[in-house]
Parts: sequence; structure tokens; C-alpha cells
Amino acid sequence: MVEKKAVTIPVPAADNSPMEEDKPLKKTPKELKDAPKEELESDTKLYNPSLETLRTLILTSTSSMTSVPKPLKYLRPLYPDMVAIHDSWAESADKRFLADILSILAMTYDDDKLDTLKYRKVGSQNAIGSWGHEYVKHLSTEIGLEYEKRQETEADTEDLIALALEVAPFFLAHNAEADAVDLLMQLDIMPKLVAFVDKNSYKRVCLYISSCVSYLDSPDDMICLRTAHDIYLKHDKYAEALLIAIRMSDKALMQSLFDGCSDPLVKKQLAFMLARQQISIETEDEDLQNCLNNTNLTTHFTDLARELDLMEPKTPEDIYKTHLEHKRSTTVAQVDSARQNLASTFVNAFVNAGFGVDKLMMTGEEEEGGGWIYKNKEHGMISASASLGMILLWDVDMGLSQIDKFIYAEDEYIKAGALLAVGIVNSGVRNPADPAMAVLSDQLDDTKSMVNRIAAIQGLGLAYAGSAREELSELLLPIVSNSDNSMELASFAALALGQIFVGTCEGEITSTILQTMLERAPGQLGETFSRFMALGLGLLHLGSRNQSDVTLETLKAIEHPIGKRASVIVEICAYAGSGDVLHIQRMLHYCNDHFDAESGADDEFQAYAVLGIALIALGEDIGAEMALRSFTHLMHYGEPVIRKAVPLAIGLLCASNPVLSVLDTLGKYSHDTDIEVALNSIFAMGMVGAGTNNARVAQMLRHLASYYHKEASCLFVVRIAQGLLHMGKGTLTINPLNTDRQILSPVALTGLLTTLTAFTDVKTLILGRHHSLLYSLVTAMYPRFLITLNEDLKSEVVTVRVGQAVDVVGQAGRPKTITGFQTHSTPVLLAYSERAELSTEEYLPQAPVLEGFVLLKKNPDYVEETKA
Repeated sequence: MVEKKAVTIPVPAADNSPMEEDKPLKKTPKELKDAPKEELESDTKLYNPSLETLRTLILTSTSSMTSVPKPLKYLRPLYPDMVAIHDSWAESADKRFLADILSILAMTYDDDKLDTLKYRKVGSQNAIGSWGHEYVKHLSTEIGLEYEKRQETEADTEDLIALALEVAPFFLAHNAEADAVDLLMQLDIMPKLVAFVDKNSYKRVCLYISSCVSYLDSPDDMICLRTAHDIYLKHDKYAEALLIAIRMSDKALMQSLFDGCSDPLVKKQLAFMLARQQISIETEDEDLQNCLNNTNLTTHFTDLARELDLMEPKTPEDIYKTHLEHKRSTTVAQVDSARQNLASTFVNAFVNAGFGVDKLMMTGEEEEGGGWIYKNKEHGMISASASLGMILLWDVDMGLSQIDKFIYAEDEYIKAGALLAVGIVNSGVRNPADPAMAVLSDQLDDTKSMVNRIAAIQGLGLAYAGSAREELSELLLPIVSNSDNSMELASFAALALGQIFVGTCEGEITSTILQTMLERAPGQLGETFSRFMALGLGLLHLGSRNQSDVTLETLKAIEHPIGKRASVIVEICAYAGSGDVLHIQRMLHYCNDHFDAESGADDEFQAYAVLGIALIALGEDIGAEMALRSFTHLMHYGEPVIRKAVPLAIGLLCASNPVLSVLDTLGKYSHDTDIEVALNSIFAMGMVGAGTNNARVAQMLRHLASYYHKEASCLFVVRIAQGLLHMGKGTLTINPLNTDRQILSPVALTGLLTTLTAFTDVKTLILGRHHSLLYSLVTAMYPRFLITLNEDLKSEVVTVRVGQAVDVVGQAGRPKTITGFQTHSTPVLLAYSERAELSTEEYLPQAPVLEGFVLLKKNPDYVEETKA
């Protein structure tokens, strides 16, 4: 066996001696250190040349991204000595010069001491950018840290603010807009940013500010939005400034922008943008008033339908496609025909919504005003005659003439449906003659028929949602406060007030609803309708954040379980769309409580907490994704009351946005052993696919129709979901987010929340007498089109690129905002995650976001390409 010997390999020692070209770099600091102190003190002429040499070497040294510049590397060990030298010198220009060099050397030394900032302040105060970008960035970090320290001790910060105002323009001039915004935000001086932003940087600055808002607390979020608004206004960008004002919900700001705009074309564009949010502004101009009232919405919608060849009315059978359903056996149990007809009524209403023609209701048969209505029973007749309003949606003149004959019907159910139809047909549009008010206000005192009164109240709520009209408050408040009225009537009146005065925190209405809750007997408060009174109170505080604190404190005085339910509803509405993580955690905490059946404790508030998770996370992508993950856990471990609310929350989070993973989840829940979970999951599938004609959802619903062919209630909800899926033949959306998902529409949320609240007690309300609550979705329904108009408000056909939206916040240069695009001619339909841009430079769009109605102006600089 060969003996193994250890072999030593000599390794040369590391040669730390500087290379030839580095020797001059090391020589200067060494000379400064080794020079006799007496000589340094006596010969002050040596100071300046040495410092000048150091500065030249530091400024001219180039290095790779991965290594420290050589002069700083060799000077670093001498830093303490240089600090001592600085301290020993008398005040002079040279001492300030040395402070400048120490300021940049401190970048490589101890961060906690904040020496870069310290020596900058005692230095010669030369141009902030003279040491380069990295130095300025490090300095801004230290300014922020020092500011926080001083805030804790309440020390003066004027010097820091002055320095920050030097740093910000440097950042803006060097494509570091995000750093400038962050610094001024940290120092609470955002409004000062307006003065520094120029025409080259304002778009990127405002885009970054707008995207930061969802991560800020109040009042910082409003200060940031106001700053973005002022920057846009400084550059005469009225349309962009109006979007910011809408996000701030500041009516006075919107009015001042509208009045201050001198360009008539831009002013019309502003009117269309306000009309999309259903915000009314005072103006004398008739053309502008028509734009604000959405008067021509029905004309443009039918033009779109003709362009896409959709005018042919569809029957419920066209939607069901029963020949494709898998028949389980030849002996199919016959479903209750009245229930089947009712389902067909809703499907017909949703599918033909806004087209003004159908094959069930408007067939020309004159059997006392329509044959189909009589194929329904009692409350089914309400929904049947109300479906006329949905079919004739937005077409007030034509709609009222068709509905008129039913208003005077002898049957109270048909009359009630006609009253509701009047409200539906006026939803989203305003008419100077106020026909809905004239017709419906007369019916509020109809003591003979409770059904008519409720229908009239619902109709007013839908017709005037978001209008905050004082005269409606005078009509409806007495109904809420009168203790002789039934809880059902008072609750629907409170809900209508919530829809009309959404987000206003109207004091008198709030106090009246609270007083009613305090005074009503426990038996009445326990009725299922009381949830709508609580929802009415919540809608009043929609998006109000901490303005709801007083109401929440008052609700603690109500001992009945409705107090807890109402406080959860008010809290979730107040923080709707805010993405507030702390409040989402609170809602999850509510869901954590387990109640024993024997204890008799009320757990219904947990259902609203689940809805609240979706409502608060709405519009914030990361929050929405995390909320979906939380729902999976709640579904596994939650109580029955939580489990039945989870599908509804998913439906709210992904309305008209059929995400594949969400569809699979809902498909699984739709076969749940708990029938209410299954019903809500089926409806949620309809919501997720609403107005998209999504083939996968259609297939899943056909499968469910055959699976539940013997379950009348489940089949009914499957049919409704099919109607929602094909809403407006695939041209409408119910998603509350619009304008490139920047703005959350309060009016759309009122409709969604009303419908979802009804589904929290699906058996009593939707499967019982109050299925007409499904029509509440009308406030959220809007065409998902892009229509380009010329200066005369006539349709102008141009080519646009439509593709998936790309987030370009903070990206350098001019990145592409869409990807995977296709080129179409307007009008076009846009899906939830799509964005459009003009593919020609011949026109200039007057709207910042190509969605809805966009006015075009001829580009004066456009030169047509000559074809070779």
C-alpha cells in the first residue's frame, strides 16, 4: 500500500500594496496625515491645494457599480483623523471646504451618526448635485431620518425643510421623481412640490402620487391627491385634475374646475366624465346639461348594438341552451312553472337590458296590457312588470310611454311593478322634467297598498341614487321615523335614503335612522328587513373613513344584536375601497369568534364582516389577492354563517372579471352540502361573469342546471346567473371600478351591496317575496364601451389598440402601457383588465383614459404619411 503524504502548496501572500496608478491617490491623504502639526498650523496656504486635489480626485474617479471609488476607499481609514483636523481648525473657507469632503466621505462611514447631513450643513453650501446623484440620494435618506428624530423631540426642522427643497428639484431634473415625492412626503411638505414640477415631469410625478394614495393614512392621502390636482391644474390639464377631484369626492373642487375650464371641447369631456360617476354640476348650457344628464346614453348604446349586430332580441331559451344540458333521466321532475316563468322574466330583463326590444314583454299582445305578466303569480307579477324598466333602461321617454299603461292597472302587484320600472328606467340618467319624482312621490302615501308604497320607495332609491336631493329626504324621512309603519316599510325607506345620499354622512338622516333603531321593539328589530335599515345607515357613510366614528359610538348604545350588525356594516362601508389593512384584520378578527347554538348569541354580523373584507380590499390588487386567500381559510374553518357569505364576497371582489382560479373555486362551492352556500356560489358565478358572455362560466352553469334539475330553488338561481352572464348580450359591466380602475363608483356599490345583503338571507328574500331586489343591480350596470366622438358629439370612427393594461408607475423612459394588443375600429368593448390607446396621431383625445365617451380633436401638427 502506497503511503500518502501531505503536500503543502505555497500560496502567495495578498499584495495589498497599491498599483502604480493608485499611488498618487494614496499619497495625498497620507501627506495630509503625516505633515507635522506645527507646519500645518503655520502654513495655511497648504490647506486649499490639498483639499482641491482631494476634491478633483473624488469627482474624477470612475469605478464600476460593484466597487467603491478608489479615493473614498483610501480616505476611509483616515476619516477620524480628518474629523479631528476639521474640529481643530478655526472658522474659515478652508474649514467649510474640508466639511464638504467629510460630508461625502461620511457616506462610506457610520450611518447612525448622520455625518453626511451634519457636514453638509456646516460646509460651503455649493450646488447640491456637485458630488453626484448617489451623494444626493444618501443625503435625502439622512434628512428623512433626522426629521423623524426631531419630530419625536418636537425640535425645529426648518433647516431640514430648506435642504429638502434643494434636493427635490435635483431629483426631478434627473428622472428620480419617486425619490423627490418620497422625501417631501416624509417631511410633510407635499404641497411645495407643485412649484418644482415642469411640463416634462408632471405626468410621471402625478402617476406616482396617485398610486401611493392607497397606502397612506388620512389626512396624508387627501394632501397627496390635492397636490396632484394642483400640479395638473398648473399645466392646464383639467380632465386629469377632475379625475383627482372625483377621487377626493370634493364637489366644490369639481364645480370650480368645471367653471374654470375655458375650452368648450374639454368642458364637454368633463361633463361626460362627471356623468359617468353620476355627479350633477350646475350649468346653464343646454348641450353640457345633456352630457351631464347622460341624455344620449341610450342613443349611443343602440348605435353600438347595431354596429355589433346585437339588436335582435334574445329569448331565455337562447340563453339556457337546454339542448346542451346533460339530461340525467327521462323522468325529469317538473319544476314549478310559476318559478320557471319568474326566472325567465329576470333572464329576459338582464339579457335585453337597454335594447328596448324583447320577445316576452313587448310582443304587442294587449291582454289587459301584456300576456307574459299573467303567467306569474302575485309578487312574480311585480318583477315581471318591473322588467319593462330594465329592457327600456336609460330611454326615459320611450320607457314611460310603455310603462304608463301598467301604472293604472287594477292589480296592485302589476301596478307596484310598474312603479319600480319607472325607477329602474330613470337609473343612471337625469331628466329635467323629473318624471320619476312626479309619478312615485304620489304613491308614498298609498295607505291601501303596502306593496305599492315599497315599490315606489325602491323606485326612488334606484332613480335618484347618488343625487342627494333634499326634497327626497323630506319625503322619505317621515316614513322611517313613524313608529306605526311596519319594519319592512321603514327599512326600505332607510335603504332608499342611503342610496340617494350615499357617502354624504347626512346628519339628519343618520340621527333619524339611529333613533328609529333605538325606539323599535326587539321583535321588530329581529325581522329580516332590519338588515336594510343597517345597510342604509352604512351607505350614508360610504368612503367617509373616520367621519363614521360618532355613528359607531352611538350604535354601541343599542343592546339588540342589530347594533353590532349595523356597526360592522357602517365600518365596512366607511373604509370601502381604501385597502386599509388594519380594518381587514378587524373583520378577520370578527370572523374568529365562535358561538354555541345553546348560548343564543347572534352571529349574523360575521356575514357582513366577510363581505367587508372584499369591500375594503376592492380596487387594490395585492389586497384583493390576499383577501381571496383568506376566504379559502374561512371556507375551511368558518361557521355556517361565514361560509354562506364567502361566495358573495368573492363575487363582489371579482364582479364582471372572470378570473379562472376564482371560477374553479366557486364551481367547487356550488356543489356544497349547505344549500345556502351552493345558492350563493351560483349567484356569485353570475356576478363574476356578468356581462362577459364567458364560455367557461356558461358551460359551468349549464352543468349546474342539469345537476340541480330537481331542486327548484337552485335551478331558479342558476337561471338568474345565466341571465347575469349574458347581461346586455355581453356589452355591460357591473364592476364598481371604472376609468382604468382608478375610481370606485359609490352609486354602483349601492346596487351591489343591496343585492348581496339580500342574499345573506336568500331563502326569505330572493326565494321569497322580494326577488325584485335583484333589480338593484341596475345602479351598477353600465356599458363597457369606448365610443369616440367628434367636436359636434357625433360618432367618429378611429382605430385604437386594445390590450392588457401594464402598470408603468415609476418606470424609466416612456414604457408601453398595454401589451398583447389588437387593433380595432371604434366603438369597441373593453374587458375589466384591458386598456385602449389611439393608434393614429391624427386626433388628440381630450380624456386622460380612453373609456366610455371620449372626445377627439384634430391634431394641428399631424402630417399624413405619403404612400410611396
